[in-house]
Amino acid sequence: MEQHVVIAGAGPVGLWLAAELCRGGATVTVIEERPEVDQRSKALTIHPRTIEVLASRGVHRPFLDEGLRIPGGHFAMLEDRLDFRELDTPFPYTLALPQARTEELLEAHALGLGARIVRGHRVGGFTENGDAVVVRVEGPEGTYALGAEYLVGCDGSRSAVRTAAGIDFPGTPSTVLGWLGDVALDNPPRPGFSTLGPDGGLMVAPLPAGRYRVVGVSPDSLTTTWPGDLTLEELRAKAVAIAGEDFGMRDPEWLSRFGNATRLAAQYRRGRVFLAGDAAHQHFPAGGVAMNVGIQDAHNLGWKLAATLNGRASEGLLDTYHDERHPVGAQLMEHSRAQTALMTGFTPENLALRSLLSAMVAREPEFNRSLAERLTALCVSYPSADPAAHPLTGTRAPDLGFIGSEGGLFSLLRADAHVLLDLADGGGLSVLEKPGLAVRIATLRQPPAAWAEVRAALIRPDGHIAWAGTETGGAALVAAAERALASFRAS
Repeated sequence: MEQHVVIAGAGPVGLWLAAELCRGGATVTVIEERPEVDQRSKALTIHPRTIEVLASRGVHRPFLDEGLRIPGGHFAMLEDRLDFRELDTPFPYTLALPQARTEELLEAHALGLGARIVRGHRVGGFTENGDAVVVRVEGPEGTYALGAEYLVGCDGSRSAVRTAAGIDFPGTPSTVLGWLGDVALDNPPRPGFSTLGPDGGLMVAPLPAGRYRVVGVSPDSLTTTWPGDLTLEELRAKAVAIAGEDFGMRDPEWLSRFGNATRLAAQYRRGRVFLAGDAAHQHFPAGGVAMNVGIQDAHNLGWKLAATLNGRASEGLLDTYHDERHPVGAQLMEHSRAQTALMTGFTPENLALRSLLSAMVAREPEFNRSLAERLTALCVSYPSADPAAHPLTGTRAPDLGFIGSEGGLFSLLRADAHVLLDLADGGGLSVLEKPGLAVRIATLRQPPAAWAEVRAALIRPDGHIAWAGTETGGAALVAAAERALASFRAS
């Protein structure tokens, strides 16, 4: 049976994309080379915008229940941490949750919506034939073909899909080798411990079951020569050199090195093939953002693919995926490189720069907020090409509260329709359904300053504002919003 979409990779990005496609009415097969979830978790951090994404589909509660809430984050391991508590979000914190558990929760979510996940198989290539893609899948019993209308590579930085599509992956090679160990500590440091000085930088983060991740860089990390696999003895020595003790380190579950190769796919789309997550962007894991940016890639692509497949939008809408997410990837490269430079310069001059920036984080609220909004992706916007568009157009919609409703805007968002907020006539919350459009007539509770004059707003399935208007008159506003929606359908 031909599938609407084949996804290569059942990591967090592929799983969230599969769920979004199912919610939008598409059928999905996910091909994953690993026979089971890898318990060695590369990612530990879920940022506020990603929690908002989960909340917009009503699946955030298990993550909140299991994750450790941390009211901030680090930028380049500066001594003063970023404070998230004043950010404009219902979730002003990061969640510390191992990627393995995140994948288990997302897999259950995708399966519950009807996604098909095939483990122990891998995508080996594809052939594009006009209006279809024939995907070559290699399984334990041999190679077989799987038909699809689209193929999405969520298969990591060594993406077989990207290679088969001939999409360039330009950038810079690795010049730094960081190191990490998931270990037991008999004498763990205080929560949020990090330090950086002439002998290197070290962070310690808690893991479930009383274990810890010890991660860092040191002067000997500045190398292009592979020094061999990391050992517990080497990790202990690095911790002692940097922090003065090894915290009673023992019983390693995972020891690894990681580099700072930085690359960005030249195209996020080529024909009927798309890239998302690490298949589209590779960088040093500074700030714990990689998984988050990948899930947000999937959130942008999912509703567009589903709308195109089901006739709610034209093929041209799919081009906006590259147009909107490639600049986000480019900013990710810039931020990662900046943090890497700050974390791997151990000269007195670089340490002085770190001290200056750390003091600014602590003493300048606007500087703190700007860095925090960048790190958390709360400031990501997709600017309109229309110079007459309302300033809110393209920005992320906050979780607006409504009179007469316990839930905010996030509880109203859906993968298969835009939401039109009619704020002009007042009254309680009521609902009118139209094809591809859910109209909500409501009154805002304590509207933000930027929304004071807004009488209607059209919210995309991914939570960004497609259109906003200040005119009065319910019927006129609905007509204007429908024209805006029609422009998306005809993109």
